[in-house]
Amino acid sequence: MSNIETKTDVILIGAGIMSATLGTLLKELVPEWNIKVFEKLDKPGEESSHELNNAGTGHAALCELNYTVEKPDGTIDITKAIRVNEQFQVSKQFWAYLVKKNLISNPQDFIMPLPHMSMVQGENDVAFLKKRFEALSNNPLFKGMKFSEDPKTLMEWIPLIMKERTSAEPIAATKADAGTDVNFGNLTRMLFEHLKNKNVSIHYKHSVKDVKRTSNGLWDVKVKNLDSGAVERHQAKFVFIGGGGGSLHLLQKSGIPEGRHIGGFPVSGIFMVCNNPEVIENHHAKVYGKAKVGAPPMSVPHLDTRYINNKKSLLFGPFAGFSPKFLKTGSNMDLISSVKHDNLLTMLAAGVKEMALTKYLIQQVMLTKEQRMEELREFIPNAKSEDWDLIVAGQRVQVIKDTEAGKGTLQFGTEVITAADGSIAALLGASPGASTAVHVMLEVIKKCFPQHMLEWEQKIKEMIPSFGVSLMEHPDLLEDINVSTGEALGLIEKETKEEKELVLN
Repeated sequence: MSNIETKTDVILIGAGIMSATLGTLLKELVPEWNIKVFEKLDKPGEESSHELNNAGTGHAALCELNYTVEKPDGTIDITKAIRVNEQFQVSKQFWAYLVKKNLISNPQDFIMPLPHMSMVQGENDVAFLKKRFEALSNNPLFKGMKFSEDPKTLMEWIPLIMKERTSAEPIAATKADAGTDVNFGNLTRMLFEHLKNKNVSIHYKHSVKDVKRTSNGLWDVKVKNLDSGAVERHQAKFVFIGGGGGSLHLLQKSGIPEGRHIGGFPVSGIFMVCNNPEVIENHHAKVYGKAKVGAPPMSVPHLDTRYINNKKSLLFGPFAGFSPKFLKTGSNMDLISSVKHDNLLTMLAAGVKEMALTKYLIQQVMLTKEQRMEELREFIPNAKSEDWDLIVAGQRVQVIKDTEAGKGTLQFGTEVITAADGSIAALLGASPGASTAVHVMLEVIKKCFPQHMLEWEQKIKEMIPSFGVSLMEHPDLLEDINVSTGEALGLIEKETKEEKELVLN
């Protein structure tokens, strides 16, 4: 039996960071709109947004070497690094606005200041890192970044990594003190608590089974109540599919032409987590290395200080795993059932092109704990097996689509697929996802509600002062924003009136 529920303005599918962000933005822009959320699990932020299912890096391209590419002429292309950094600045501004307006509180429960570092070994990589540092440090977005190949300095920065290091290979690192650790699980839970207070109707243990266009132009969303088994139908003018890996199947069911010729390939992450408090205390940074030759960008090794449940922890990874599921709580049939007649050739083409990735995944799945420890020892020479446990992180579904680069190209970023009329949007893909959630959801708003942008622009600028402006080209505005967001989020000490006057004079 199914019953038609009342119509609503907006339906958000999935209770992760993306739906939380879009719902919060819309409630600020149009408080009178009715919003419903459906989540198949019993609470928010349990899949890709959960703090143990992502790296929580607060991706700002301060340490991720795959965002800066060495061109054939030897120069470093920093275009992507600038883009990612600008997008993270947007997230920080929005979070600071929410804190200042008392819509969320205790920012230290979801964001902490933490140095972001890149570390490389070997002459060629040291030369690359130096060039990268020179290219970035001239840019206002990366102001304050430091570079060193001096073992003494490195011992101060990363004692755990430098201690008992016997290799004669040259080693170098960059350090950006403006980095952060973000607990996206906590942030997601805070935003849903806020949405509940704003009378958003949130339904946990409700699994969306189908999304269909009705003759009157609305979207009919078929939902199963997992407690009672009842099937409900909800109608909305606008639907956002933010169900992580589960989004692809629902996008296909929607039948929009924009969702054709798109496939997905699941990759799971495995992290090593330290259980020795003494080791954890000896490290205070996120240190990213360089992916091995032939390894995909998502496999960049990193040794991360994390704050989980207000407690300092230490993780190393990621190692890739394989499961045909599109979500940790998904089905073993997810991958097979995502292959349709319109994306079959796309998927087959990807299979042929990505033999190296397949080989890499097989090798990763076969690794023993001791082999994983050997990789960790490239970072921590004296790491002991008994100090480290394995945890399986979230599932990532990499987008496969036809591009100018050819049929069946594997994408490593985040993709938003929108219907031509803007009535439905779906979010697919992976990193740097959560960190750029505010930017990505503003893009959804621009694409899906163009008729409202003029009336909403002033409010958006109140929430995000840099909206529509390149911070790189406005260093004074960047400086002001860094101070105001840093103070609001507890990332920098608040200046007293006397200190400000001293600076001015």
